[in-house]
Amino acid sequence: DCLLCNGTVKFLMARDGADVLRFAPLQGATAAEIFRRHPQLAQDPAALESIVLAENHGGTDERMATRSTAVARALRRLGGGWWLAGALLALIPRPLRDWGYAIVARNRLRWFGVATPDTCPLPTAEEARKLLP
Repeated sequence: DCLLCNGTVKFLMARDGADVLRFAPLQGATAAEIFRRHPQLAQDPAALESIVLAENHGGTDERMATRSTAVARALRRLGGGWWLAGALLALIPRPLRDWGYAIVARNRLRWFGVATPDTCPLPTAEEARKLLP
């Protein structure tokens, strides 16, 4: 329901040349399974105001990231100049990054608006392929 969230997903999808990113709503089955495997994240998904990045490096080696760390890692996964942007973001101390992230998260609906069918059309077939339940 957030234009910033929807815009961020579209931004990442459009730049994911290596086709490595997949997206799932925090209220969906995929997120529920991740929260089951990682109890430290198992809070009310509807109240969770964070991007969660699950990186699977084969087998059971799954690394989790939230808030600004998830953003930095997602940018680095895009490669190219975005890798550099993610690396530079990661150089900022995490408490400061997460403070900035929290300000944006708290104000995102007021600053960016609420998604409607007019502002967030249905995903294309290519985009839908990257969406998990």
